[in-house]
Amino acid sequence: MQSGVTFSVLRGWVRLCGCSSSRPWSTQWRRCYSFLKDDVKSPRAVVSPDISKIRNIGIMAHIDAGKTTTTERMLYYSGYTRALGDVDDGDTVTDYMAQERERGITIQSAAVTFDWKEHRINLIDTPGHVDFTLEVERALRVLDGAVAVFDASAGVEAQTMTVWRQAEKHEIPCVCFLNKMDKSGASLSYCVESIKTKLKANPVVLQLPIGSGKDFTGLVDLITKQQITWQGKSRAEDGRVFETREVQTADDRMTEFHEEVIQARAALIEQVADLDDEFAELLLSEYGENFDAVPAEKLQEAVRRVTLSRKGVPVLCGSSLKNKGVQPLLDAITAYLPAPDERNHDLVRWYKDDLCALAFKVVHDKQRGPLVFLRIYSGSMKPQSAVYNINRNGTERMSRLLLPFADQHVEISSLPAGNIALTVGLKQTVTGDTIVSSKASVAAATQRAQQSGKKGTGSLVLAGVEVPEPVFFCSIELPSMAKQADLEHALNCLQREDPSLKVRTDPDSGQTVLCGMGELHIEILHDRIKREYNLETHLGPLQVAYRETILQSATTTDTLDRTLGEKRHVVTVELTVSPQEESDAPGASCHLAYEEEVKAQLSADIKEAVDTGVQSAYLQGPMLGYPVQGVSTVIHSVCIEPGTSLAMVSACVSRCMLKGLKQAGGQVLEPVMSLEVMVGEEYLSSILGDLAQRRGSVQDIQSRHDNKVLLAIVPLAEMMGYSTALRTLTSGNATFSLELSRYEPMNPQDQNTLLNKMAGLA
Repeated sequence: MQSGVTFSVLRGWVRLCGCSSSRPWSTQWRRCYSFLKDDVKSPRAVVSPDISKIRNIGIMAHIDAGKTTTTERMLYYSGYTRALGDVDDGDTVTDYMAQERERGITIQSAAVTFDWKEHRINLIDTPGHVDFTLEVERALRVLDGAVAVFDASAGVEAQTMTVWRQAEKHEIPCVCFLNKMDKSGASLSYCVESIKTKLKANPVVLQLPIGSGKDFTGLVDLITKQQITWQGKSRAEDGRVFETREVQTADDRMTEFHEEVIQARAALIEQVADLDDEFAELLLSEYGENFDAVPAEKLQEAVRRVTLSRKGVPVLCGSSLKNKGVQPLLDAITAYLPAPDERNHDLVRWYKDDLCALAFKVVHDKQRGPLVFLRIYSGSMKPQSAVYNINRNGTERMSRLLLPFADQHVEISSLPAGNIALTVGLKQTVTGDTIVSSKASVAAATQRAQQSGKKGTGSLVLAGVEVPEPVFFCSIELPSMAKQADLEHALNCLQREDPSLKVRTDPDSGQTVLCGMGELHIEILHDRIKREYNLETHLGPLQVAYRETILQSATTTDTLDRTLGEKRHVVTVELTVSPQEESDAPGASCHLAYEEEVKAQLSADIKEAVDTGVQSAYLQGPMLGYPVQGVSTVIHSVCIEPGTSLAMVSACVSRCMLKGLKQAGGQVLEPVMSLEVMVGEEYLSSILGDLAQRRGSVQDIQSRHDNKVLLAIVPLAEMMGYSTALRTLTSGNATFSLELSRYEPMNPQDQNTLLNKMAGLA
C-alpha cells in the first residue's frame, strides 16, 4: 500500500474490520483496504434513545435458503461492512466459527446491530439445520419480529415448518422473503400457495418480480406502484445502485405486465380490507371502487396493523446472492415489524422503570470468560453494577456492557430497554434466567401485580426456553486420565453454552456420555473440544436414545425395613402404575397422583420424598435403563414408622415403582423421524428400495418442478450414515432433512433383536 502501512498495523486493522485468522488473507486484505480507503460508518457509539425506532428481529429458514447471505447484504447496505461477504468464501460476519466457514452452514445464532434509515436493527441470524433447533428457539424467545426466508424454487420446506411453529408459539409477527428469484424454477405463485397450505398462514403479496430465473431484474412495489430495477446480472454488481420509477403506463410496450400489476394491487387492497376493519371503513367511505386512488400511506398503515395482529404475513421477493431486493426488505422490516413497546410482554409492566432482562444465550471467551446475552425488557443496564438473578437467588456484578457485533463487540456506557446486550462478569447466569436490578424490585413488582388483582404471582420470572430431549448419545474418552479435569471443564462450558447438550456418567462403566440432537450436533461438539480446548478425545459409536413404557396396569406393595446404626427405618408403600393414552408423542410426560385420603395425611416433606422416588424410577426403566414415558402412577398408601428418614421413603417408593413397572410388562419406544428427500425422478426407485430396507414408511410423493419430493417416516436407528448412502445412491443429486416426529412402540421382533444386542447376545 502507498500509505506505508506495516504488516503489524494491518493485522490490527484485520481485527477492527471483523476479520479473523481463519479467513483467507486475500479476503482480509480486500476488506481491510476498503476500511483504510473509505470513511467507515461505525455503529459503535450510536444507541437509539427512541424505543419506537428499535427493531429486534431474527432471520429464520430451512437450511440453504439464504439466511446468512441475506444478513450479509443487510450489513453491507447499512454501511456496517465495506465488502460483500460470501458463504462460499468463508468471509461472512455472522458465520464466524471455523466449523461454520468450513461447512458453509450456520451452527450458532449470531447477533449484529446496525442502523437503517434512523432505525436501530438488532438482528440474529439463526441456524437452519434441525440439530440446532434450540438456537432458533432461544433467539425467537427474545425477539419482536422475524423474517422467514424461502427458496423461491422450493417454497415451504421441512425445517421452514419447524421454525414457523416456533415463531407462532411465541406469537411473533413475520415477514416472508422469497429469496433466489434468479434460480431456475423460482415461482411466486407456487411459494404463496405453499405458505397457505403448509403453514396455514395468510400471505399478503406486496411485490411482484420483474422477470424470472436468469432474467430476474427487479420488482414492483404494489403499495407505491413503483418499479425497482437493478441493472447488473452478476455477483460483481454490489446492488447499491438501482432505478426507481412509476410503473409503465398502459400505452407502453409493457401493457400486459401493467395490467397484472393493477390487478395484483386491487387484490391486495381487497385482501387487506377483509383483514382490517379500519381500512375497510376508510375504503367504503372515501374511495369506493376507485382502488387506484387509495394512498400508499394508508395502505401501508393497514398492512402494518394486519402484520402486528398476525392476521397476515407480508410477502416480498428478491435475490440476496445477486444483490437484488434486500433494501426493500430492510424498508419492510422497519415499516411492518413491531417495535419493542408494541409487544405485549406479560409481567414486565409490573417492574415499571426497574431493570428486567432475560438471559437467552451464553458463550465463553478465552480472555473475558462467560459472555451472557440479555434482552432488556424494562429499565436500563450500566456496567459496574450489581444485578439480581431471580432463578439463582443471588446477586452478581456485571463488569462490562457490550453491543454484540457477531464475534466483535463494542463497549458502551449504558443501554436502555428494548435492546439486546452482551454482558461480562455474570458467572452464575445461564440460559432462561431472569435478571432484575435488586431483590427489592421483585418485591415491589409483586406488590404492584397483587394490587392489580393478580393473585399468587410470587416472584415475577420471565418464561425461559424449552429444551428438547436429546435423541443420540455416545461415550467420550481421553487417551489418558491426566486431563480428565480439563475435559470436565470443557464439557461444563459447552453445556452452559448449549442447553441441548446433556452430559452424564454411565453408572455401570463409569464412562462420560454425550447426549445430543443428532449426528452433526455431536460431531461439531467433538470438533470444538479439540480446537477450542486442545483436547484429543475419542467418541464411541453413536447410539439412539430409546424410551420405555408399560403395556398394562399393575398394583404393587413394597416394604423397606433397614437399620442404620441405632436407628430403624420402616416404610411400606402401595401404588398402581398404568399406561397413559397417546404416550407415543415426543416427550410425553408421566403423571403422579395421590388418593384423596393419602394426600390429606402426608406432610409436604413426605410428599416431596415420594415425588423424588417416583421421578427417579421414571429416569431408568426396567428393560434397558432408558427413561420411562407415558406412565400414570397413583399412590394408595404410605406407612412410615417414627424416626424413618426421608431418603428411605424415596428409596422405598423407587423400589416399589421398579417392581410395578416390571410386573406391568415393558415396551421399548423408538424415536421415529420425518424424512423429506428431494431428488430427480430417475433416482426415485433406488431411494424407495433403500428406505424399505431401513423400515421406512412412505407417506407421500410430491412433484416440485422437475424433481420429486419424498415424504416418509423412518426409525432413527436406521438413519445412521444416511447422508453418505444417499450421496452414493444419487451421485450427490439429492438433498434431505430429518426431524423428530414421535416415539413409536417397536414390534416384538425388532424389540427382541435390540434386547439381545444390548445384552451382548447378537
